[in-house]
Amino acid sequence: MKVLSTRAHGIMDYLVGIILIAAPFILGFDRGGAETWVPIIVGAMILLQNLMTNWEVGVFRAMSANMHLNMDYLIGIFLAASPWIFNFDDYVYLPHLLVGIVILLQAMMTRVVPEHGAVTRQPYRGNSMNHGHTH
Repeated sequence: MKVLSTRAHGIMDYLVGIILIAAPFILGFDRGGAETWVPIIVGAMILLQNLMTNWEVGVFRAMSANMHLNMDYLIGIFLAASPWIFNFDDYVYLPHLLVGIVILLQAMMTRVVPEHGAVTRQPYRGNSMNHGHTH
């Protein structure tokens, strides 16, 4: 069920990126290993990707919304599995797992069609009155 607009997804991504970067320090699992660096790097990647996505809250708009969402699937799976990939699950795993799942759910629920009323290019529907000129 696609209930999130691209604008809402983008705003959430800025928040998720900042939260991930801060999480090891706020939640007290900053031992300096993968448990610390994975969320920091993933958070930075989310922020950069969001800045580069061609949607309302993007800045550079070099990446399509579809590419962004495909990257989110990979990022979410990686973050959720990282405690077991890097073998720190005996120390901490819940923040990585939960935020990874949130990223996956967010990607699954995001519409890539513009909001109602947004300007889109419509295919030409000419008639004999305008002699092939577009509006």
